[in-house]
Amino acid sequence: MNCENDPGDGLQLLKGLEISAVSLVRDFVELHFDGPVLRALSDPLGVYGGHAWHFPAPGSLDLMRCYIGKTVEGYEEDPERLLALHFGEHRFIVPLDDGSSLGPEAAHVVGVDESGRTSPLGGMWIWTSS
Repeated sequence: MNCENDPGDGLQLLKGLEISAVSLVRDFVELHFDGPVLRALSDPLGVYGGHAWHFPAPGSLDLMRCYIGKTVEGYEEDPERLLALHFGEHRFIVPLDDGSSLGPEAAHVVGVDESGRTSPLGGMWIWTSS
C-alpha cells in the first residue's frame, strides 16, 4: 500500500460515484468513474444479480458490463484478502491474496488532478498481494 495515502481514502474517493466504463486492458480490468480509475491487476470476481462470476471465465464479461451506470454505495477492505465495492445487492471484488496476482500489485486507484483528469497528481493508492 502507498505509504503516503491511507488506502481507505482511495476507496472513499469512489463512494457515491457511478461506473462509466468497464475496460479490459490486456491482462487486467479497469473500472472508470468519469475521472478516477480502479485497476484490478489480479483477476476480479463478484456477484451481480445473484450470479457469481470470476474473470476471465465465460460469462464474466457480460456480468461486469452490467456494473456500468451503478453507483458505489460502500466498500470493504481486508488487506490480507480483498477489496470490494458494494452496489446494493451487487459486489465487485479484487482479491489481494498471494495466489491471485501475477505481480507485486493487486490493485490501484488513480484520482483526478485539478482539471478533473485522471492523474496520479490527484492521488494514487496501491494494494499489493499479501
